[in-house]
Amino acid sequence: MPRFTFPEWTDTLKKWINLLVLGAPIYLVALVAYGVTPEAIRIGYQPDQPVPYSHALHAGELGLDCRYCHSTVERAGKAAVPPAAVCMNCHSQVKKESDLLLPIRQAYAENQPVHWTRVHDLPDYVYFNHSAHVNAAVGCESCHGRIDQMVKVFQSKPLTMSWCLDCHRNPEPNLRKADAVTAMGYQPGKDEGAAVMKANNVHPPINCSTCHR
Repeated sequence: MPRFTFPEWTDTLKKWINLLVLGAPIYLVALVAYGVTPEAIRIGYQPDQPVPYSHALHAGELGLDCRYCHSTVERAGKAAVPPAAVCMNCHSQVKKESDLLLPIRQAYAENQPVHWTRVHDLPDYVYFNHSAHVNAAVGCESCHGRIDQMVKVFQSKPLTMSWCLDCHRNPEPNLRKADAVTAMGYQPGKDEGAAVMKANNVHPPINCSTCHR
């Protein structure tokens, strides 16, 4: 019986097939391993900003309310970053000659935005609405950590899908009275979360389309 042989060019094809068969599992393991590292989920991410703004000073020592700068959190999906005019409400009088504040003064004079670097930056395929969470009385520090203690802001929470789902399944620990949403270091009273959940009719959805639209 004649013996069938493959053409020589198939040798290269067989090498690629073997590489894919053997290499694919290694690639998948490496991808998963990378996906759970702090670098990938950005815990500790702390970018430089155009101005060394200290939340420890402004939100902590001076007690500035989060909503003074992030003025849209109660009515919009995104938390606004302050324009230079908001900064100049104070700094037209306070440290008005500081070299560190020169970018603010220039932006204000030229009617241009200050190019802050986003710290808490979800992937583009994730939909998140700040107003829905703030109006449900989720405390700011639940997602952002103790901002009032950060001289330079960093991401302290993982913001992963499982982390979000844990809260959606059991939101009570992160709920508080409406007037304490921006309070830092707040300790809810006994059963306060359950009472707020009932009063605000909070029933977080856990279906995929809530966040992936």
